[in-house]
Amino acid sequence: MFVSYDIIGLLLVQHPLPIDEFNLKLLYTTLFTLSIPLLILRLFWRGFRAPAYWQRWPERFGSSPKLDSSKPVIWIHAVSVGEVEACRPVAIALRQQYPNHQLLITTMTPTGSSRVKTVFSDKVAHCYLPYDIPFAIKRFLNNTQPTFGIIMETEIWPNLLSISHQRNIPLFLANARMSERSAKGYARFAHFIKDTLQNLSVIAAQSADDKRRFQSLGADSKSVHAIGNLKYEINLAASLSEQASSMRAIWGINRPVLIAASTHEGEEEMVLNASRQIRSKHPELLLIIVPRHPERFDRVAALAHKSGFTTLRRSEMKPCPSDIQVLLVDTMGELPLFYAASDVAFVGGSLVPHGGHNVLEPAALGRAVLTGPHFFNFNEITQQFLAAEAALKVNDTRALADITIDLLNSPQKRADMGEEGLKLISKSQGASDRLVNLIKYHLSHNG
Repeated sequence: MFVSYDIIGLLLVQHPLPIDEFNLKLLYTTLFTLSIPLLILRLFWRGFRAPAYWQRWPERFGSSPKLDSSKPVIWIHAVSVGEVEACRPVAIALRQQYPNHQLLITTMTPTGSSRVKTVFSDKVAHCYLPYDIPFAIKRFLNNTQPTFGIIMETEIWPNLLSISHQRNIPLFLANARMSERSAKGYARFAHFIKDTLQNLSVIAAQSADDKRRFQSLGADSKSVHAIGNLKYEINLAASLSEQASSMRAIWGINRPVLIAASTHEGEEEMVLNASRQIRSKHPELLLIIVPRHPERFDRVAALAHKSGFTTLRRSEMKPCPSDIQVLLVDTMGELPLFYAASDVAFVGGSLVPHGGHNVLEPAALGRAVLTGPHFFNFNEITQQFLAAEAALKVNDTRALADITIDLLNSPQKRADMGEEGLKLISKSQGASDRLVNLIKYHLSHNG
């Protein structure tokens, strides 16, 4: 959120006066309302890098399209791409369980919006979720009138939760996680966060530790359940392997391929430097770079050229001959294909302190997976993969180069890592069924 609990905390430190629960909520709402000009400026500024931010502004303030009034609405909020992917099995199951309902999926980012259209086509409705300002939330709920809502991950929006509760709209927090660090931050506003969490009908936490932390913050102990991680419910197209094999045939079947996926500022330079070291042992290496944010595509391409690498952009739609050293994937929705076409997959956001990204997608394709030391956003999953030796940790550029060289020299080691990853995913699935059963049970006993 643009105005966060951290900002409120800063104000309370600067003005350490006793503030009761009502006044804290009023302060939160006032700050968010006063920030509207800044929110608009932020959308305008982000539009220079991603023009889609210049579109559909009314939706950001609750003017969502009216839905088919003859069908009750099930609403799922998925902030961006990762949450859209995680909600896919839940959405499919809900459409089967409630065939007479229509499904609305909201996001906050244009990339999330694009992913909804790619994954679900015209089978679901989509709009942006408005900012957490009372008048905007009320307009959104008036227009959509959901029967119940599912909020993916830990999007705790006080006004959204409070107004939905006042209107008797059950809300389910799905795939919820609460780190020790976040719990300590929320605990500074104990009464406020307790009141907010108790507006949720059910909290479906990823793990027992997450469940414990939600309960310690005041969530009703009977409403919190540990059901596993929805992101294990990964389902990739069977045709990916065939498409990847066709790509490898064009590149050269025996050509080693390293992919650096979902990279952030500062990582591409480290990966490019590592590729130089890898080429001392594997001169035909093809490095595939997939930046996390589309607005950085041009900068990463310029960096690769400036660093002296022969570079091809995927958007050029040209063959990738043997003299190409770096393939920059500057298109959307193709990451699984390039994972499938790689030998070794480095998952970005982890060599810099961003928190890492999900290792499950390359693991589900049987790839040997590498991650940097900063994976706190996906700590539990990544730790499980490291413990099972289905992933390896690289702390710096040199380690990335050395471990990649070792893996490229050992096809059997890569295959063993891939097999362990697939086993771990298989035994960790089932969270989507447990979530849908929780929803059905709650609705039937509290309807």
